[in-house]
Amino acid sequence: MSKGRTIETRTEEVLAPIAEANGVEIYDVEYVKEGSDWYLRAYIDKPEGVNILDCENVSRALSDKLDEEDFIDDAYILEVSSPGLGRTLKKDKHLEKSLGEEVELRLYKPKDKQKEFAGILKAFDENSVTIETQEEEKVFARSEIALIRLAFDF
Repeated sequence: MSKGRTIETRTEEVLAPIAEANGVEIYDVEYVKEGSDWYLRAYIDKPEGVNILDCENVSRALSDKLDEEDFIDDAYILEVSSPGLGRTLKKDKHLEKSLGEEVELRLYKPKDKQKEFAGILKAFDENSVTIETQEEEKVFARSEIALIRLAFDF
């Protein structure tokens, strides 16, 4: 397991009781290096949407608990936020909640001369994702998908 994955997994374990106590769920945790800085990002959500107070309360409690546990060697910046509009659908539970919603999908390599597709998320399993575009139903292997996110219209 990579260093980043290990830190993400440990952080989720530390965050779980804090999220529960604050009435939110963990959407995702990522530990990434951008430029010379490490970022530990926790995305939280709840059905009616999280507000700034939810983020502050969870951030304060998580920060204290991470200081106590002290399992991250690097200096890092902690960010707690909502997954927001256009949220990335990384896990099966994210896809499950988004069935019937409009999604945007980006591939690693072009298929039918394009890399980006949009449509209604119809189905998924461990190997594939099916979307209904305006023309037809399209099935993509999960291994060819770089990114799936909720589409948002303005």
